[in-house]
Amino acid sequence: MNTLTSKQGFGTKVQLCTMMFMQYMLSAVWWVPLAAYLSHTLKLEVYQVSLVLSAMAIGAMASSFIGAIADRYFAAEKILAVLNILTGVFLLFAAQQDSFAPLMTFVVLAMLCHMPTQSLTSTIAMSHTPSEQFPRIRMFGSVGWVASGIFSVIALHVMHLPAFDDTNLPMYCGAAVCFVAALLNLRLPHTPPSVDKSAGISVMDITGFSAFSLMKDKNYRAFMILTFLAIIPFNLYHVYGSMILADEQVQNITVTLNLGQLAEMFFLVITTWILIKSGIKNTLIFGMIALVVRYASFYLGAETGQQWFYYIGIIVHGLIFGLFFVGGQVYTDNVAPKEMKAQAQGLLFFLVWGIGFLIGTLWNGWLIGLFRDGDKCDWPVVFAISTIFSFILLILFALLFKPVALKTNK
Repeated sequence: MNTLTSKQGFGTKVQLCTMMFMQYMLSAVWWVPLAAYLSHTLKLEVYQVSLVLSAMAIGAMASSFIGAIADRYFAAEKILAVLNILTGVFLLFAAQQDSFAPLMTFVVLAMLCHMPTQSLTSTIAMSHTPSEQFPRIRMFGSVGWVASGIFSVIALHVMHLPAFDDTNLPMYCGAAVCFVAALLNLRLPHTPPSVDKSAGISVMDITGFSAFSLMKDKNYRAFMILTFLAIIPFNLYHVYGSMILADEQVQNITVTLNLGQLAEMFFLVITTWILIKSGIKNTLIFGMIALVVRYASFYLGAETGQQWFYYIGIIVHGLIFGLFFVGGQVYTDNVAPKEMKAQAQGLLFFLVWGIGFLIGTLWNGWLIGLFRDGDKCDWPVVFAISTIFSFILLILFALLFKPVALKTNK
């Protein structure tokens, strides 16, 4: 999608911020407590929990394909609306399942529709605003993620329900938000295809894999490989965070985990400033340092029994996601030619949030199962392994990634 040259009004920015708010609210309200629901309520085996949670990675693998379609054939905002409707329908079916096979089927179908929307919303936003300003719009996704916690507060305190996070209610809430988001998507600024559909097209174009040409640049290749590896330790918190807190008998899991998104809101506001002042390399390194701090804090919390260490690891989520992963999206948009920006974002999601996230989900599930005995897990060992892995990646990033300065639109 090409960056529009017309002056964007306040109304357009409000629409883009609302799009991000709704998209991440509908994701968080059911995904955040899912691991706890699967393990503590449905009593699934650890490997079954890992397989269900791998749905996010499977869905991300469709991102590059959707990006190619958006680039060539349909307006991005219309694709977004259709995908949100389908996600809501599949969540309604998933909420009614209590056995492994049908539940996993519908969760996978929901994620096949939902995950491409994350790269799609990024493309829409950066088509109507300078890419270095994108973090400020993406911040409203964090606001939506935090706002997802209101569902559990309403359920527990207003409706006087005995439980929320450990039930299927989050999936029903997620479906409802999906349908509202789809209606609002139809009011988004028009984002037409950027490539003439009559032009020649190859299988590589259809799958979005033509964006692999970006890997010819050694710095982008180093960025992609190390980001691919970094998602593996990141995945432990992102996927199994509710299981970790449930093991620690923490109440209101969704609200507690949302502390990380509260911090993320602040860090996304200043990410643009950090990108401009510090450069892309330092911005990404700051995010990697925060990843090391997270698991070092979790290790100390598990080893000493002092739960306040966990809160340090939760709060630095904003630094990790805002500086490293959102910063990586900005870097990708900056280096990709205009005819493949959507495909480049889709490819980033495919490799990192698709294949990398799948490997991370299965690896971390195996790791937890290896050190788990009944309802107890040797979390200090798990966190120590993740800390060491993250530190090695930090050193490699500092040594191998040497990008040129970002092109900015001031």
